[in-house]
Amino acid sequence: MKKSKLNLMTVFIAAALMVFISCGTKEAEKVEVATTATEAKTYKLALSLAITGPTSDAGNPYAKGVEDYFKFVNEMNILGEDKIECTIRDDQYKNDVTKRNFEEFIAEGLDFYLNYSTGSTLALKKDFEEEKMPTIPASFHAGNLIESNYIFLPIASYSAQAIGLAEYVVNNHSGSTPKVAMFIHPSAFGRGPVSDVEKAIAAGLDMELIEVVEHGKDLDNTAMLQRLLNKGVQYVISQTVQSPVATMLKDASRLDLVAKTFGENGKITFLGCHYTGGNDLIALAGPAAENFFWTTSYIITSEPGVGTDAQLALAKRYGRDDKAAQSHNYANGVMVAQVATECILRAKARGKAVNKESLYQELLEMNGINAFYPVTTVGPVTYSATDKAGVDTLQLYAVKNGAFKSVGTPFIPIYTGKI
Repeated sequence: MKKSKLNLMTVFIAAALMVFISCGTKEAEKVEVATTATEAKTYKLALSLAITGPTSDAGNPYAKGVEDYFKFVNEMNILGEDKIECTIRDDQYKNDVTKRNFEEFIAEGLDFYLNYSTGSTLALKKDFEEEKMPTIPASFHAGNLIESNYIFLPIASYSAQAIGLAEYVVNNHSGSTPKVAMFIHPSAFGRGPVSDVEKAIAAGLDMELIEVVEHGKDLDNTAMLQRLLNKGVQYVISQTVQSPVATMLKDASRLDLVAKTFGENGKITFLGCHYTGGNDLIALAGPAAENFFWTTSYIITSEPGVGTDAQLALAKRYGRDDKAAQSHNYANGVMVAQVATECILRAKARGKAVNKESLYQELLEMNGINAFYPVTTVGPVTYSATDKAGVDTLQLYAVKNGAFKSVGTPFIPIYTGKI
């Protein structure tokens, strides 16, 4: 019964969103919300991220998703006469620039903040505490939440994703204990999940972590792949961005090392967390991406459904090219904008003044019957004082015939609750 209600609500929200988007230039019905004043208000939000520079392949569509959804909210009068003003600035993945941007946002007045990178989120953690600023970053690093009250992850952490992939390996491996390597970004973003995977193994997850490789800018991974193969590695779990994974997959394909089944002798199965996959990976790796396994909490456009229809319609409405429209990072940006908008709607409905304090409280109360069901994710968004990771549910995807397709049903990793 609970599942039926969830599905019904998801379909209802998706249908409503599609009606709004399909209206084009027609005026949508105004949302009736309680308010304590008749004068229209403007709520200030801001986003600092890498539109250019390192990781801009993720940051660029993410920024477009945020921008487009807030435009949609304002044009469709979803907040009645009130509007959202979201200032978006390029920080080129530089922590000092991000910090300067945040300080300027605060000086200009800010009700809700959207950050980006792991490095800058960790660096600004104390600032968020001092300002008591509710913040949703694009980084899913579990360490963001340590000694933090005001950072909220949009979806399951990188650690949960890596553990979820490891659990899938263990559950589907043929033969003795599977031997696994991790291929990670040389930063806190990449290193974050390693210790948690090790904790899961210590807690009973039956796999052996053979080696952790911090990749550089190598254009050829032949030596690394041969070394891993010589050590008996059968699986590689990646926690990085798409480009180095695409290079690795091309090399593995050239060497005929890509496994078609789990536990295939002399072959390797490749898997990755959120920022390693998506349609951009297929564009970079081509046929070499076949049989790559990937997990995220977002819907993807190669799977038909109301979420896909809504995403593509929104991108079309604002003239986005196919690359942006099809990106899971566009969905990522849309989703954080949805959560911020939902907090504003809920505060208004309660007759509260909309500010950082009331929006923070709305985040804390977004659970149970008050969970939020966007069409951009495979599960509900839930937060509380003790749980600041939004969507706990993950979906496994795999490249089949040149497109990512879902494998099984959405799941929550078991070992994240054991470590």
